[in-house]
Amino acid sequence: MNIKTVTVIGANGTMGCNVSGIFASFGDAKVYMVCRELEAAEKAKAKASFSVKAEAIGKNLIPMIYDDLEKCISSSDLVFESVSEDIRIKKHVYMKIAKYLQPRTVIGTGTSGLSINEISECFDEIVRPNFMGIHMYNPPYNMTLCEIIPSKYTDVNVLNGMKTYLKCVLHRNVVEVKDKPAFMGNRIGFQFINEALQFAETYKDNGGIDYIDSILGPFTGRSMAPLTTSDFVGLDVHKAIVDNVYNNTEDYAHETFVMPEFALKLISEHKFGRKSSCGLYQSVVNSDGTKSINVYDIDTGVYRAKEKYIFPFAKQMIKELKVGNYTRAFERLINNYSIEATICIQFLIKYVIYGLATTKSIGENIHSADNVMATGFNWIPPLAVIDAFSGVETFKKVAHEKLTEDFLSKIDIDEILRNVPKSKYDFRPFFKAK
Repeated sequence: MNIKTVTVIGANGTMGCNVSGIFASFGDAKVYMVCRELEAAEKAKAKASFSVKAEAIGKNLIPMIYDDLEKCISSSDLVFESVSEDIRIKKHVYMKIAKYLQPRTVIGTGTSGLSINEISECFDEIVRPNFMGIHMYNPPYNMTLCEIIPSKYTDVNVLNGMKTYLKCVLHRNVVEVKDKPAFMGNRIGFQFINEALQFAETYKDNGGIDYIDSILGPFTGRSMAPLTTSDFVGLDVHKAIVDNVYNNTEDYAHETFVMPEFALKLISEHKFGRKSSCGLYQSVVNSDGTKSINVYDIDTGVYRAKEKYIFPFAKQMIKELKVGNYTRAFERLINNYSIEATICIQFLIKYVIYGLATTKSIGENIHSADNVMATGFNWIPPLAVIDAFSGVETFKKVAHEKLTEDFLSKIDIDEILRNVPKSKYDFRPFFKAK
């Protein structure tokens, strides 16, 4: 597929801006960056160059406004929509662009989980075969995952051509997934994150937010702790993702997608996270110019200094990880019966189970969940966790010992773990000794 000219609609948003940089740098494409105001488009151009660390791509980035849509779209090989995660807004945009599309033009939406089938029906039947979901992860320069989601109308030749372009030209790790709420990466990732948020409320007397993040820190196989990730993404975006899954699915993990009341309160106060300067965490500039991090105290409703928790199990694991004793590190975790170690190991096990259950119903194959979590979240992949536990039989034994009877009654763990292969990813680099 020969993509020389791209129109990105909503280019002033974080993803629209960053994706524009990917098309212009890796793809060497001329990119029309369409925003409502020219000033916003000019600023987005500068940010796009910075996002891929390549000022030279500025010649490929052309700021435009909605009044220029006809000029942009009529000459584009690909139109990439990256407006707000609101189906009504997206439909309104598609009504504007549909009349300018050429028969050869590919249309992609960057939605992180809205129905591709529903959006595709905004177009005439002749256009629908060229439409699909193209969901990249933030920041795309560092996170190479691209979930590609065909609708029931997508032409297989167009789909395959786009997959080749994304993989060979844009150097994406392409994973085809079914059109299900939140697709795969966000569904697995935000199940984990939202349940961690629920546990923060449950254990608010123990510390709440920073307490849970400390239990599930880098030594458990993720570059960023789960609630810190939520703050980075934005609580409003977090809510949109989990609400979509909760309202449109019904599986054993259904209730883990309910946001706790304290998080809804923060959203109502426009405390979304990093983009609004405070959310679950708050960055503070002290009088001497240094910075410190505060955390929202769920019990009191005010921000306090972030604690440095020292859990014996974590200290022991980190000690073993520092010298490469991964088996010993997991033995330390498995044989520790503290509240914190129990929470940690239960989260790891449930992450694997949900990841495998999801990939079997949504992914191309059993390795799909590994690919999306490794290259979209920089988290240890589910199959790699099993490898870290010394294989399926050990993992299954520990799962039966550590999970509650209520949880085990909701799943068929033997079926979920049947014939699972070793991961294609080495688990060791994901576990950080800190």
